[in-house]
Amino acid sequence: SAFVPQCQKVQLRKGSRTEWVGFLLSESTDSNYEEDNAVSIMTKTAMRKIAQVEKFPRLPVWPAWNGVAIFFISKLFGNDFAAKVEDIMGGRVCPNFFTEDKTSPFIMLVHHRHTFASWDILRYFQRTFFPEGFPAHAHRGFITVTYILKGGFIHRDSLGIKQSYGAEERHKGKHTQWLNTGGGMLHEEMFDIDFRNIFKPCDQELYQLWVNVPSKKKMVSPAIKLLGGESETPSVINVDRNGRKSETIVIGGTHKEKSSVAPIESDLAILHVSMDPGTSWSHNLPASQETALIYMRRGSIECQGTSVPPHHTAYFEQEGLNIVVSSKVGADFLFLAGEPLREPVAAQGSMVMNTPDEIDVAYADYQRGKMGLPWSETLSDEDW
Repeated sequence: SAFVPQCQKVQLRKGSRTEWVGFLLSESTDSNYEEDNAVSIMTKTAMRKIAQVEKFPRLPVWPAWNGVAIFFISKLFGNDFAAKVEDIMGGRVCPNFFTEDKTSPFIMLVHHRHTFASWDILRYFQRTFFPEGFPAHAHRGFITVTYILKGGFIHRDSLGIKQSYGAEERHKGKHTQWLNTGGGMLHEEMFDIDFRNIFKPCDQELYQLWVNVPSKKKMVSPAIKLLGGESETPSVINVDRNGRKSETIVIGGTHKEKSSVAPIESDLAILHVSMDPGTSWSHNLPASQETALIYMRRGSIECQGTSVPPHHTAYFEQEGLNIVVSSKVGADFLFLAGEPLREPVAAQGSMVMNTPDEIDVAYADYQRGKMGLPWSETLSDEDW
């Protein structure tokens, strides 16, 4: 561009009703725009549309019998009702397997919703062959972001670190683990199950997001950081004139001038958004963040004529500097945006590198014990 755009705040009105509030980029400082022209400029240069909406399968687990029951409920009463039942009783996991051309730098997002009951006899049988969590396994070449909404995790790794984190009071506000697996490590994540009331199941809900990193940063030393609280993952709360609010928790990146302290390796944003019924939410994107998507946890949203129901994933077009969504019924979703890495991706199992040969090397290094030696999840802390 041969000029430096100037930013003007414009209110477009019909009669006494405000129809749209936004920002225009223009060569001129003259704010006397015709309304139709202004809307046209907004649409072409600023607003980003949804390109595709997708629903990934939800798998029954922890407890599987709940998940099976919810499956039949979805067939009888529809997915929206089944989503509400799942939110109450748990029993399903939903892996979102992304593709490089649509979601770089994001590789995969998994939504877990589980319950564990002290009086569930089948649970005690199941855990003899199916542990309640994820025993020691290896990673190399990417970042895992684990954000706990209910319950928590107990973590142990080959670096000798043990930590607990989650959404309960005992976790002291540390709800997110940011784990850069670097050149390779083993870790174990087991559900932090606490039966303070034997009649009430222990709720567990979380997101785990896999984030790719540039090739030059794949073999750095592994590093781990717990995040939580206003100083590390700040909130942005907007309240309208009727007292209805939307809240955004900044897990990574920046939203409306508030930034997380997460040690990001590329330009991205990870935001947890909740909206009251009848509210709207907006986010300004830098031009570099061509990737943008939403995973709908609860409720639904609308964006320029496209609806996103619960448990669906919406991918935005790559052009546009602003995203604006509204919700009639209320909504809770995870928003992801980032600059594509534009590098080859080779992913297999728990390793993410750039070429198949690098994947072979990663697994060979794991077999040789270069990432640490595996251990049993039943091992005491002293023996571990």
